[in-house]
Amino acid sequence: MKVEKRAEGDVESFVVEGYAAVFNEVAEIVPWMHEEILTGAFDDVLNDDVRCLFNHDPNYILARSGGATPTLSFGVDAKGLWYRYESPDRQYAHDLMDAINEGDVSQSSFAFIAKETNWVEREGEADLRQIVKVGKLYDVSPVTYPAYSDTTVAKRSHNVFIEERKEKGISLTEATLIINQNL
Repeated sequence: MKVEKRAEGDVESFVVEGYAAVFNEVAEIVPWMHEEILTGAFDDVLNDDVRCLFNHDPNYILARSGGATPTLSFGVDAKGLWYRYESPDRQYAHDLMDAINEGDVSQSSFAFIAKETNWVEREGEADLRQIVKVGKLYDVSPVTYPAYSDTTVAKRSHNVFIEERKEKGISLTEATLIINQNL
């Protein structure tokens, strides 16, 4: 997880980015069931109106991809489902930035409904549910306790990001792809 610090005039803000899901990683959901998100699982939900919530709690909304002014960006790359938002000027968002800075919150999660799954019975191991297609993506969330241990969240300095992008002569889309490959 990364958080980027921005300073525009006297206003300071932070950009948060991370991976809510990582493809082809097996996670223990409960002791008798493990889960794996397959590559391509999110392809049908990339236009959903998704929220970014802290710990999946709708009382702590950080950003939204829909609405009049979208504040959340998300997509997929070879690694998994990534997201990015500018932290709002709300007390709980400031507290979350402190927790991310201190390393207390360093991972992410997502809430969804599966559209297509495969079940794999494994001898001597928990059954494996493979998520082939997600039918609805509700939220991506920086979380305290993720199901998938390889998920991330972090902050970055926006000024540094803009300077690096301009120095390299690359577009915002290209820069975002490069960042996501390096998370």
